[in-house]
Amino acid sequence: MSETSRPARIVRATLWLSAPALGVLAVFLVTGSIAPLPALLGALVVLAGTGGLLARHFRAVAALRSYIDQLRQSWSEDDELPNPPVVDSPGLDLALGQAIADTARERRARRRELRAVVAGNEAVLSGLPDPLLLIDSSGRTVGANPAAKRLFSERVVGRDLATVLRHPDLLQTVDTVLAGGADQEIDFAATSGEIEQHFSARVAALPSRGPDGAVAVCSLHDVTTIKRAEQMRADFVANASHELRTPLSSLTGFIETLQGAAKEDTEARERFLEIMQREAQRMSHLVEDLLSLSRIELDEHTPPTGRTDVRGVLERVQSATEIRAQKKDMTVELDVAGAPAVIGDMDQLTQVFQNLVDNAVKYGRQGTPIRIEAGPADRATGRPSRRARRGVAVSVIDQGDGIPRKHIPRLTERFYRVDTARSRELGGTGLGLAIVKHIVNRHRGQLEIDSAPGEGSRFTVYLPAADGGADQRTEVPAEHAAQ
Repeated sequence: MSETSRPARIVRATLWLSAPALGVLAVFLVTGSIAPLPALLGALVVLAGTGGLLARHFRAVAALRSYIDQLRQSWSEDDELPNPPVVDSPGLDLALGQAIADTARERRARRRELRAVVAGNEAVLSGLPDPLLLIDSSGRTVGANPAAKRLFSERVVGRDLATVLRHPDLLQTVDTVLAGGADQEIDFAATSGEIEQHFSARVAALPSRGPDGAVAVCSLHDVTTIKRAEQMRADFVANASHELRTPLSSLTGFIETLQGAAKEDTEARERFLEIMQREAQRMSHLVEDLLSLSRIELDEHTPPTGRTDVRGVLERVQSATEIRAQKKDMTVELDVAGAPAVIGDMDQLTQVFQNLVDNAVKYGRQGTPIRIEAGPADRATGRPSRRARRGVAVSVIDQGDGIPRKHIPRLTERFYRVDTARSRELGGTGLGLAIVKHIVNRHRGQLEIDSAPGEGSRFTVYLPAADGGADQRTEVPAEHAAQ
């Protein structure tokens, strides 16, 4: 009620409320029951009393309305609420002002709680590692958490879901849920360039429409690592079974031959026994490598803390390899001047360099030298990470036939061979470089491979130096780098 209209409203209200009393006085005046002067005085008293009461009432109502307007303008949570006005009207409860103030305080507390809940929910959604999309009834994305924006781009909000996820089965699942169907889950694959990713998607209807129009939520869980692990496990079982089946089949065949047609053939028996011994040794080496790989993987998350002399390790590896190298008229040259100590497990590092030198002997050309170089990583010729540059580099260099570049990224996979027939002929198990990779990862190091057909190969292992500081002992393992 505005100030200018209040007097007019008071006058009108006064006349309406006084009308019955004035009517009675008029009847008394007409019938002669009262004299004109007393009747006039009575009318004035009625009008004055009623007008006074109404004026007090309207002032109290106006004060309450003004107080409510002040409360509406008090948006800051830190602002003190104004004191309620004193209600001075017999027509209003004296506690009405305080009741309005209490209601405002409760409303502010509820608003504060609601904001805290909303902020908490936003923090939870923002912290989720899995992408999450909010979808309206038309299939348009109206919300996305940071993980979804990183996956699909910052402009994902406001786009039709069909332009974000182009998988027909997933879009059909979303349409089913939007049409009132039950919550559903679906697995699908998405390809970006040459990289294939696998996702598990869950589409669920919201209990009520959100303020942004969202009626459903689509959450994506990246299961690419799980799918790859399952495939690797299946491949590992298949490869291990195949690797063991071949020598076992050979042994079984030779045993049956020796029990039958060649039972009395001394020459054949000697030849077969030699082959059987070789196949048995091959199975033994395979089992030993499998057990070794399992032990290494169990401890891979725990980096070693001991100090190891690289020079001593390499000298022992050189001595252990010289006899095999001499059979191919090869030499093992060692250049470890100035190689600092490293943080590492001596036995595991011996296994790493023994495997690399053994491979150099197996695949190097007859009569060529094998060179082992060790020294500060910043003097190496490779392209390691910045962290690896602060450590020690050990390179094993051969002059073999080299490795085609397309094979290099897969060399550290279990049972992967560039030339399967030649590798088996030379006694390889297909696990040597896989063991090297996992040991290097445990040491928070890096493996770099550089090779080309006809130019030989260089395998370089980067390890943290013993005097490089504790920070290098706790860094995340570097991924295998194939250069």
